Amino acid sequence: MEKSMEQSMGESKIDSITNGHTPDWSPDSWREKPIKQCPEYPDQDALAKSLAELKRLPPIVHPREIVLLKQLLADVAQGKAFLLQGGDCAELFDYCEQNAIESKIKLLLQMSLVLIWGADKRVVRIGRMAGQYAKPRSSPMETIDGRQVPSFRGDILNGFHPDERELDPNRLVRAYHHSAATLNYIRAAISSGIADLHRPMDWGLGHVRDPALKAKYQEAVDFLTDMLRFMHTIGADKSDKLGTVDLFTSHEGLLLEYEQCMTRLLDDPTSALPHTKKDYYDTSAHFLWIGDRTRQLDHAHVEFFRGIANPLGVKIGPSTPTSDLLPLLRTLNPSREPGKVTLITRYGAGKVAELLPAHIRAVEDSEYARTVVWQCDPMHGNTRSVSGGIKTRRFSDIFSELEQTLRIHKEQGSYLGGVHLELTGDAVTECLGGSEGLDEDDLSTNYTSFCDPRLNEKQALELAFLIAGHYRRERQEKTA
Repeated sequence: MEKSMEQSMGESKIDSITNGHTPDWSPDSWREKPIKQCPEYPDQDALAKSLAELKRLPPIVHPREIVLLKQLLADVAQGKAFLLQGGDCAELFDYCEQNAIESKIKLLLQMSLVLIWGADKRVVRIGRMAGQYAKPRSSPMETIDGRQVPSFRGDILNGFHPDERELDPNRLVRAYHHSAATLNYIRAAISSGIADLHRPMDWGLGHVRDPALKAKYQEAVDFLTDMLRFMHTIGADKSDKLGTVDLFTSHEGLLLEYEQCMTRLLDDPTSALPHTKKDYYDTSAHFLWIGDRTRQLDHAHVEFFRGIANPLGVKIGPSTPTSDLLPLLRTLNPSREPGKVTLITRYGAGKVAELLPAHIRAVEDSEYARTVVWQCDPMHGNTRSVSGGIKTRRFSDIFSELEQTLRIHKEQGSYLGGVHLELTGDAVTECLGGSEGLDEDDLSTNYTSFCDPRLNEKQALELAFLIAGHYRRERQEKTA
């Protein structure tokens, strides 16, 4: 079969790659490119001091963990596992405390148990935690009580209080320490048995009071309990893996000065050779993604992330031309590693049917078929403002986009390998609807997000059951 011109061009570009990146790449080559969402610090001396401190500090995550995640994501790309990614829209330094961290861990565990029950696949868990401190903004200024102030851009840049909106480079170092402390407690909680599959009911259901949802969850728990009982009977329940899970960290790689400082040239941990090759790893997190506002092919963010060994996500939305997809993949993943790139689709419930099929075909009909992880973000395309300017999302829109995405991937013969959600384990009232029927009057009950609205535990579990039900029905159809 003859190769297309596009495939030949892709392969010729691969030939010029050395050690995962082109020879003209370096951790600071992004500075020669145009850049969006870049902070302009008034105090350059203070910035230089903070960056020097970051370069001195040790990595937050280890390259071996990054390589492990990439291997797991390769299984996701090939339909052997499912990716669950979730956490806060904008993580705050104040969330670096025991209850906030544990509630998110438990919710991700609850959701992954439901997904294992429904999809009969391993679940790869990535938290929007331990570093999700920066947020892109559509406007540099906003009006508060009739006063123009700089927009809140996340705790890593400035404070939420109107009097703390000046950019402060000391926050870069504070973000490092809060990320490290959060990840330290995640590791400690998991190693001490919080994720033990023998005790799934210990994860609790927090604020869920709905009897039908509790009954569904109990069915998933019973399935797991029966499976473990059988494994015990045949003597196969001795694995250490049953008492722990892998939980990886992620954030949007928005502040390139921070990411550059956390990028280190390190030995490839998979190599046993005496002279191991080295790769650049961004050790601020296991997984980084490029946002919808910063994925321009010839701009700084794509330039930076094309040179690191971490698995990467790219947000894909209504403003993404189909013609951009293959150039993005060939730039970020020239060697076509399965699982290296996750395409995170976010269209909005009213646009997904129109836009997603063409995006799928562009990738799946190319040399990148079955190398990409397709992940649905049903949150960001469905944000709206209600009376008083409060940002919210309708659960029905979130549910609809996810449901349509599952159906379209099935029709196209591709695999929806993951979901990307903004969620919290707290009983917030930020998204309208769901089985508890939250309306606009309920938003003020417990609206605590400083940025975008998040799903509460009950709403997040409802979405997990939607996905589980889809794959459960699919398995039943195959065996019928």
